[in-house]
Amino acid sequence: MKELLLDLARGAGEIALAHRRRLGELVVDFKAEKDLVTAADREIEEFLRAEIQRRHPDHGILGEEQAERRTRSEYRWVIDPIDGTGSFVHGQPFYSISIALEKAGEIVAGVVHAPTLGETFCAEKGAGARLGGAGVRVSSRARLKESMLATGFACLRNNQPRNNLPYLAALLPRLRDMRRYGSAALDLCFVACGRLEGFWELNLNYFDVAAGLHILAEAGGTHSDFRGARAGLYGELVASNGLVQREILAVLASVPA
Repeated sequence: MKELLLDLARGAGEIALAHRRRLGELVVDFKAEKDLVTAADREIEEFLRAEIQRRHPDHGILGEEQAERRTRSEYRWVIDPIDGTGSFVHGQPFYSISIALEKAGEIVAGVVHAPTLGETFCAEKGAGARLGGAGVRVSSRARLKESMLATGFACLRNNQPRNNLPYLAALLPRLRDMRRYGSAALDLCFVACGRLEGFWELNLNYFDVAAGLHILAEAGGTHSDFRGARAGLYGELVASNGLVQREILAVLASVPA
């Protein structure tokens, strides 16, 4: 399945790059006041669904832009056609195509492809994580003050009453620095390969992070909700190299609910 995942991601990436070359013509719609969707999102998801159904007509599919395809198969594909549509629309490179494959409810393979960056992260269960042809591991930095973290603001984009700003204010002074890339899938992969020590965010969706979390786990990382558990995981997510997880959680816990 790894080669199929890579083929799908690269094919989807070519569609994304073709749309980027004519950004001035790109039609942008709004799912909500600040939540963008483009013709590229829709075309990529249609491409992925068609290819999956052609090769595996009995498999289920969960995607961002269309209704879930439910089947009796133990396999289900989880796809985000463009994670980081805001970056894509503004001509920035930090967007990705995220594809995960589940078997009996467990993710067994995932790929996150960043077409403009020319980088492809992938992982199969038990086989480790890779960036291109090289294996990757999380960083060995063990103190928050030596760490670089990333976050996002889906909560503000979705006008949620609970937002990320108090958590950002609490964490930022304790870090070496932070980044805001705009694609949760890429943020998780950047933790997986040691470019970041951690990532946190509120109000994510399963398709945003399914592949990225699998890649992170195969690279030796960990993740939880803000309390260190696995309940409500996509409502609040903390992912790290494992060494700074407890320190991040302690800071988050200090923020009044």
